[in-house]
Amino acid sequence: MADLEATARAVIESNRYLTLGTADADGLPWVSPVWYATEDCRHFYWVSSPDARHSRNIAARPDVSIVIFDSQVLPGSAEAVYISAVAERIVDDLDAGLAIFNARGEAQGLRRWTRADVQPPAKHRLYRAVAREQFVLDSHDERVPVGTL
Repeated sequence: MADLEATARAVIESNRYLTLGTADADGLPWVSPVWYATEDCRHFYWVSSPDARHSRNIAARPDVSIVIFDSQVLPGSAEAVYISAVAERIVDDLDAGLAIFNARGEAQGLRRWTRADVQPPAKHRLYRAVAREQFVLDSHDERVPVGTL
């Protein structure tokens, strides 16, 4: 299990984008790539417009799925982390979320986001998904739970 957890951590920490799976109130699915930040491999932060389809879906149905993987490797050699989570637009804990988001962004040469960048009337808001379950594939191509790291 420790090796699987190490694999999951390595995948999460070495990639920049996650694939976010959402569904609208009627259950119609939608996926979106989003740049993310995390400090603990359990809480995932990103900024999006509240008018984006995935943001509207989260407002209607907060249960989401996430896949993080390296799309640049050869087929059959990619490692991936599969996550079920609950997502929300952050309203109350904005400073703590921005600190995590900015720490990873600045480490990658991105600009610093401020409260003014993610509050009305700005175009974007800060979102967070909290993992409930995480899985990786074992050597037999079977999903194995690694809990929440």
